[in-house]
Amino acid sequence: MEGRKAFGWAARDTSGILSPYSFNLRKTGSEDVVLKVLYCGVDHTDLHQMRNEIHNTNYPLVPGHEVVGEVVELGSEVKKFRVGDLVGVGGIVGSCGECLSCQSNMEQYCHNKIVTYNDTNKDGSPTRGGFSSAMVVHQRFVVRIPEKLALDQAAPLLCAGVTAYSPLKQFMGSNKVLKAGILGLGGVGHLGVSSDKKREEALEILGADAFLVSSNAAEMEGAANSVDYILDTVPALHPLRLYLSLLKVDGKLIIVAAVPKPLQLDAVDIILGKRTITGSLIGSMEETREILEFWADKGLKSFIETVKMDYLNEAFERMERNDVRFRFVLDVAGSDLE
Repeated sequence: MEGRKAFGWAARDTSGILSPYSFNLRKTGSEDVVLKVLYCGVDHTDLHQMRNEIHNTNYPLVPGHEVVGEVVELGSEVKKFRVGDLVGVGGIVGSCGECLSCQSNMEQYCHNKIVTYNDTNKDGSPTRGGFSSAMVVHQRFVVRIPEKLALDQAAPLLCAGVTAYSPLKQFMGSNKVLKAGILGLGGVGHLGVSSDKKREEALEILGADAFLVSSNAAEMEGAANSVDYILDTVPALHPLRLYLSLLKVDGKLIIVAAVPKPLQLDAVDIILGKRTITGSLIGSMEETREILEFWADKGLKSFIETVKMDYLNEAFERMERNDVRFRFVLDVAGSDLE
C-alpha cells in the first residue's frame, strides 16, 4: 500500500533536465520517520546520476542526498524522535543490519545498503531523494540536527562534509605533525580544508597553509615528496601521476569523488614511493552525528548559495562551470514544487 503523495523535481532521461514530478511515498513502517523536506544540498554526484554517467539510472529520478527536514509522523516503534524534531538524512537509507560492516558502524559499506535515490526499498518501491516535499526513512538512518547549527548550513555536511571527515578521522591523535593536501576546492574540498583563481580563497578564507597550482610545473616540482596524504575530491577525469609525486614515502592518496571515467596510473609511481591509493565512501551514521556536533560546537560555516527549485537546472549548469562558492543548497520548503 502506498503512502501520501509527494511533489518534487525529477530527471526523465540522460539530458539530466529536471522538471516537476509527483509520486507516492512508500507506506510508513513501524520504525520509519516521515519528514517534511526543508533543505537539500546539491551534489556533483546528483549530476552524474541524472545523466546516467555512473551506475545505471532508473528514470524518473528524484535526486538529493543531503536532506534536512522536520519530522511530521512517526512509526509506532520509533522512540528516539518526536514530531517537530529537525533531522537530517544522508547518502543511504537502509542496510542489512547484520553483516560485519553494519555491526562495526560502517553500514555505508554493507553490500545490501540502500542508497537514498536510484535504488529500491525493501518493499520494492524506488527510492526518491530530497528534491521533493517529503521522505519516509528508517529511523536508523536519520540524525538529529544540533540546535546551534543553521538548517541550510547542516545540509552539505550530510554528504560532502562527512565524505571529507570520515577518511581524515584516521589521522586524528597522531603523535607527529602531518602535512595534508586537499585536491580540488569545490563542494567537498572546501569542507576538508585547482586553479590559481582559488588561491586567495584557500589561503585567506579557508585557512590553508599553502596553495599549489597543478599546471605550474615549478611549484609542483618544489613540493615533490612533501605530503603525508592527499584527499582527492575531484569528480572529473584527472591525471593521478601528477599528484602521486607529491606524496612522501608511505603516503596515501584517498579518493572520495565519483569519477565517470576510469582513472589511470603507472605502477612505478606507487611502487617506488611505497605509496597507497585508497578510497572512502561517504561516512557512517555515527560519523555523520559527529561532524554535525563538531560543526555546531566550533561554530564553523560552510560556504553556500541557497536557491529555489525553479533555479535547479541553472544551478547544475553553473556547477559544471565551477561557478559556485562552494555549495548550492536547495530551499525546498520555500519553493513552489508543483
